[in-house]
Amino acid sequence: MSSHEAVTDAAPTDTSDKRRWIALAIVMTAAFMDLVDATIVNIAIPSIERDLGASFGAIQWITAGYALAFAAGLITGGRLGDIYGRKRLFLIGTAGFTLASALCGFAANSEMLVASRLLQGAAAAMMVPQVLSIIHVTFPAHERGKVFGMFGAIIGLGAVSGPLLGALLTQWNIAGLEWRPIFLINLPVGIAGLILGRKFISESKAPKALRLDIVGMLLVTVALLMLIYPLTRGRELDWPLWGHLMMVGSLLVFGAFVGYEKFKTDKDGSPLVELSLFRVKSFAAGIAVQLTFGIVLGIFFLVWTMYMQIGLHWTPLKAGVTGVPFSIAVSVAAGLSVQKLVPRFGRKVLQAGALTMIAGLLLYFFVAGRYGSGIEPWQMTLPLVVMGLGMGLIVAPLTDAVLSEVPREHAGSASGLINTTGQMGNALGLGLVSVVFFGVIDGRNLAQAPTEVSAAFTDAFQNSLGWAAGVLAAIFLVMFALPAKPKQHLEGGDGDEDGDDAPGSVEKEPVLTH
Repeated sequence: MSSHEAVTDAAPTDTSDKRRWIALAIVMTAAFMDLVDATIVNIAIPSIERDLGASFGAIQWITAGYALAFAAGLITGGRLGDIYGRKRLFLIGTAGFTLASALCGFAANSEMLVASRLLQGAAAAMMVPQVLSIIHVTFPAHERGKVFGMFGAIIGLGAVSGPLLGALLTQWNIAGLEWRPIFLINLPVGIAGLILGRKFISESKAPKALRLDIVGMLLVTVALLMLIYPLTRGRELDWPLWGHLMMVGSLLVFGAFVGYEKFKTDKDGSPLVELSLFRVKSFAAGIAVQLTFGIVLGIFFLVWTMYMQIGLHWTPLKAGVTGVPFSIAVSVAAGLSVQKLVPRFGRKVLQAGALTMIAGLLLYFFVAGRYGSGIEPWQMTLPLVVMGLGMGLIVAPLTDAVLSEVPREHAGSASGLINTTGQMGNALGLGLVSVVFFGVIDGRNLAQAPTEVSAAFTDAFQNSLGWAAGVLAAIFLVMFALPAKPKQHLEGGDGDEDGDDAPGSVEKEPVLTH
């Protein structure tokens, strides 16, 4: 099959073409680059803060800005690929991601870095949705199980290696660049992906692609900005009235978004969000779980990094190595939950994950308070492993539980919405760090002795853990609305016999999360 020959999803796959494995390596590398980039930044945050003199509000936007831009453009990015070609959008997204990485690496101040991160998130929203679609049309059904297994391993590797790679690159201070190599490392990878992708990836389009919903995307983006911007800036400005008005106004814009989506559905049947999905109780509950779980992760990972590096004065490498048991525990529990536990125990596995993660958070709360500024990495290992096991029991089977009762024809839209909702929750959680973490530090004199600074950050960290545990308790209750045992969500045959399936609508495919 020629790399320049455009095919639709109905086109048969040429299994004799060995180049499809090179195409797989290219899109997997791009996915790995995106996943690592989402985790690599946190570990370098204190170094960025010192080097650029960034405010804590700017620090939040360096992470939240990426998540917000990624979330806002994710569904639209997928549709652009369906309409104009997955290969084309993948290459455009990769080029944009590479350029944005260069801008991040050479950022002269925190404002430029925030803007570059927004661009990077928007580019990722064009690149990432094409990955699974390209895999789907490149490989026949009998090969996809093996391919998605490899893909899952790449996702796990990204979760483990991101913080470590970020720690090493920051610690080594290559050519005196400090944190900048965490972004510049994307340049050779991105350039290679562009050159090889142009040659080896085959073009494909959806036979019946939905139309774009630019107005819907703009409305939801404005609503999120109106909610998250005052959260991140409000503390520094002493919570002005306009901030409260913006947050209230965001609810009105969300309402306008829902109204427009109903209009768009009646007009041409291609809304950004398929509102009828929310009539499915398990889907609505699952989206609520995805959103609130994203909030928990957004809060925890940022405050954890600042607690270790600013509060405890640890090096990036020491902080990065401390997180390895957590990442390994997540990967182990994720594998067990999908293969062994969920088929037998259903939603109880996810609820056990929520309770286990709460136990880990409370254990961490106790350990942080008991050992104070003298705490060592080995004393954090048990709570981190318990938390990691709990997280693994949730993240892997959650997507399947949410999709289990979704009608076959809406599975693709539902998958995109799950990804988007998780990113929105992550951005919201990062915004809430102002309240749950910095709100405790405010009023404490950070120019004091190191032990006093450690005490302030430890108190703030403990407060954040308490909030995260409370949110997880709410998640546990909402999980009762999930199906007791997830069904095969796409009934009625595999659809691959005659090749009329659309990406995301037949196989249980991994969902890219951060």
